[in-house]
Amino acid sequence: MMTSEVTSPKPESATSESKPPSSTSKAGIEVSPKAVEAIKKQIQKRGTAETALRVGIKGGGCSGFSYVIQFHDGPPHAKDRVYDYVAEDGTKVRVLCDPKSLIYLSGAVLDWEQTLMAQGFKWRNPQEKSNCGCGHSFTV
Repeated sequence: MMTSEVTSPKPESATSESKPPSSTSKAGIEVSPKAVEAIKKQIQKRGTAETALRVGIKGGGCSGFSYVIQFHDGPPHAKDRVYDYVAEDGTKVRVLCDPKSLIYLSGAVLDWEQTLMAQGFKWRNPQEKSNCGCGHSFTV
């Protein structure tokens, strides 16, 4: 069973059991089980100790904001929201999000999509008012 834990870089932490992704949650971001497995595989390929996946947004793109998904080596930044997930095989996966991005990603679900034509991470963000055709930028 996959579990998740949301922590801050400080000692206080909150633990909760993993639930199926829900686009109505406003507590933060969620990561689907398929996305956790994809993150785990990418981090294992990278082979760097203390690697996490950093998610966020930045200004730009054809719709106003663009999603950012990148590797982060080392400890989280002081104000990062830290999401720890345990995959089916017991491997720990860490996802980081800065507080400014969390304003626009709160309630969003990061999923992994694999089709015959493409594969990659896909955001399901209830705060999106519109997005571009490529699915990488959006407006709120």
